[in-house]
Amino acid sequence: MKRMSVLMAVAFVDMIGLMMVLPLLPLYALRLHADPATIGFLTASFPIAQLASSPIWGRVSDHYGRRPVLLVGLSASTIAYVIFGFAGSLWLLFASRFVQGLGGGTTGVAQAYVADTMEPHERAKALGWLSAATSAGVIVGPGLASIAARWGETAPGLVAAGLCLLNVIFAWRWLPESRVPLSHRTTASGRHVPPPPPRPVRDAVWEVVRYPSRPVAHLIWIYAVAMLAYNSTPPVFALYLSQRFGINETNIGWFFIVFGGVGVLMRAFVVGPINERFGEVRTMRLGAALYGLGYLLIPLAASVPVFLVCQTLLPLGTALLFPANSALVSHRADRHEYGLVLGVQQALRGVASVIGPIWAGFAYQSLGPRVPFFACAVIIACALLIATRVRSEEPVAATA
Repeated sequence: MKRMSVLMAVAFVDMIGLMMVLPLLPLYALRLHADPATIGFLTASFPIAQLASSPIWGRVSDHYGRRPVLLVGLSASTIAYVIFGFAGSLWLLFASRFVQGLGGGTTGVAQAYVADTMEPHERAKALGWLSAATSAGVIVGPGLASIAARWGETAPGLVAAGLCLLNVIFAWRWLPESRVPLSHRTTASGRHVPPPPPRPVRDAVWEVVRYPSRPVAHLIWIYAVAMLAYNSTPPVFALYLSQRFGINETNIGWFFIVFGGVGVLMRAFVVGPINERFGEVRTMRLGAALYGLGYLLIPLAASVPVFLVCQTLLPLGTALLFPANSALVSHRADRHEYGLVLGVQQALRGVASVIGPIWAGFAYQSLGPRVPFFACAVIIACALLIATRVRSEEPVAATA
């Protein structure tokens, strides 16, 4: 539990920095004369870097440990926020997002840290706690950004960089290594056999693409499809609120506070009991249903209070869907490949994250502000359909 507590603290501060920058990114880009389609590409630059780095970081963490990889990721984020703070042109905003994406490629490593630390039956709950920590960062970050923005456009990026630097120091001092080297196996003939080395990144990715019906690959595809919706709306969310309700950078943070607050409460107090009662598979399906309903209702909201009520369905759904899915992936992956497999999962998320902001930006600009939200409801319905084919009785991989 001590290691999980430290990891949660690190994730909390890291998300504060991210959420100080993310709500302001479209607004800063607009001031630099970017159109919605360009903002979509700007948002996609983060997952492009994440796509390239996630499986590599996962494999490196399987070999060298989770701690050094997480420290590198946090350091990259610090550099990215400094660039954002001084970005006076679009290309610097793109550079900031790309560097931050390289650091964000360690998300799968953090999930592997949880898999190393917690027993199989506790992983969904522990991943929920980790998500609760990041959701708490979602609450604090936008509000802090709105306060810092009053000191000038440079302030939010520099404050985020300072927090992230402190986070690096804290993690270096207090975050222990979680990966325990696997011991040699003893065969029936008495020979000691070393554990198999992790597969090359290319082979692991190709297996998921080529054999999507295999248990681990099936779950990864559910995650990727749901993430296509999850990452489609951020570039147009602020634009929609600005156009529909006149929201600007001084008050947009409150919408993210609602999102993060509901997410924290769900992950801290609800995910564990629901998972224990219904199991990971049904919890994942319930989350997908709530998530899709939220996207369906949001563009129908005629006022800010109604919008906020509909918006709460999004964190309700994600709190149930994503931790349960990642726990199932860890159950059905081999222990010596936790980092690699969860890194591949994040790489597929990266593909979805590249496609999502781009099409959403074009759809918003060409088809209308409501279209991206309705389309995301359809996408989540597809993820739910795929999730109905996951069997609860599938055996989990050995974890010891």
